[in-house]
Order: sequence, then C-alpha cells, then structure tokens
Amino acid sequence: MVDFATAALAAGAGIVGGAMNALAGGGTFATLPALIALGLPSTVANATSNVALLPGAAASAAEYRGELAPVGGLSVRALALLTFAGGLMGSVLLAVTPSRAFDLIIPWLLLFAFAVMCFGQSASDWLHARVTIGRPTLIAAQGLLGIYGGYFGGGVGLITTAVYGLLAGAHPRSLFAIRTLTLAVANLAAALVFATVGLVAWAICLPMLLGAILGGWGGAKLGKRLPNWAVRAWTLLVTGATTIVFFVRAYG
Repeated sequence: MVDFATAALAAGAGIVGGAMNALAGGGTFATLPALIALGLPSTVANATSNVALLPGAAASAAEYRGELAPVGGLSVRALALLTFAGGLMGSVLLAVTPSRAFDLIIPWLLLFAFAVMCFGQSASDWLHARVTIGRPTLIAAQGLLGIYGGYFGGGVGLITTAVYGLLAGAHPRSLFAIRTLTLAVANLAAALVFATVGLVAWAICLPMLLGAILGGWGGAKLGKRLPNWAVRAWTLLVTGATTIVFFVRAYG
C-alpha cells in the first residue's frame, strides 16, 4: 500500500499525462518525472508510466473513434498491427536495458521529442513540398514509431504527427484520432511485456491509471474546443522544462 500523498501525486500526474496525450501527445513528460520523484528506478518508472497511461489513451481513442481514417493509403487496421508489433519489440528492449544506462539515455530521448515538437511540423511541410515518399516508407516508419512507443514513448504522439505530415501530407488536426489510437496500441503491447516481466510498480500505478482515464477523457473533450496554439504552448512548456530537469539529473 502507498500513503495518501503518494497516491494523490500519482493520480494528479496521471490526470495531466492523460490529458496531454489526448491533446498533443507527450503525457510521459508528466508521469515519468513524478514516478522517479517517488523513488522508482527509471526503467520501472517508465514501464509503470506506460501501463498507467494505457486506459487514458484508450478512453481518448474511444472519444475520437468517429474521426478514424486511413493515412497515406494504409488502413487503420494495418497501422494498428504495425504499431503493436513494434511496441512488443521496443518493450522487450527496455526490459533488458540496465536502469543506469536508461538514466543516461532518457534526456536525449526527451530532447529528441522536444525538437520534433518545436520543428517537426515545419520540417515536414518543407520536405513534403520537395519530396515524394511512398507507402513502403510509411510502413517502415510506423514500425519504428511502435518500437519507440514501446521502449520509451515520450513525445511519440508529437513524432507521429510530424511523420504523418511528411509522409502522408496530413494536417495535425485530422490526426487526433489515429495518433491517439496508435499510442494506445503501443502502450498495450508494452504493457503486456512489462506486466509479464514484473517491471510495473502496481501500488503506484493504479492511482495514476485512474487519473489518466479521467485526464484522457477530459483532454479529448477539451481537444475538440481548444485552439492549436494553446495546446502547442502548454506542451512546449512542459516538455522543455522536463527535458532540462532530466539532463541536470543525469549529467549535472
């Protein structure tokens, strides 16, 4: 059992993380620091965060289900299957990564996600105007997104938005539904592995999970009303601050 303060912090981080995933992705930026602050090793914290955010991602996906559509000629089912296979591979990779090594890797993954959020759409627009990339590349990219989602997942929604913009010319708003679904699928694949190998701290995971469901549902409702600039500004603030904190923690 955990005390009330620990459960409250976990639930609060889950609400914020679930809402962020529904709005623009990046929910890990809220949940992972909270779990590490509560004393979990980084690999256990990442696995616990993944499992806790799964129901919230599923709640968001259910809210957006009416907007699901193929991307770049690939059906929703094909995208989901590619993501699930990649998620299994990524989560197995995390399970064999030593915690100290993951401590050193995390800041760079966060920085990558932050850079994608800052420049990904602009880079996608620039490249898409000059380069035509076919369906096989989108298939490979979707598999890599699944691996990244299973291994870490921080900012995977943002990266997905940028990749789809480049490879399929899709507008960010049109991607809310498919991006949220693939996030949920990657989390599901990883959760199966993490639960099997015992990487999940269930006593802390459960209150965070309940918070993430509430945040995911509320975030999806809010996402239909908020202007894009507000979502972007909030996500930039959280991801930038979290990236700095983790670099100081690992290398300071």
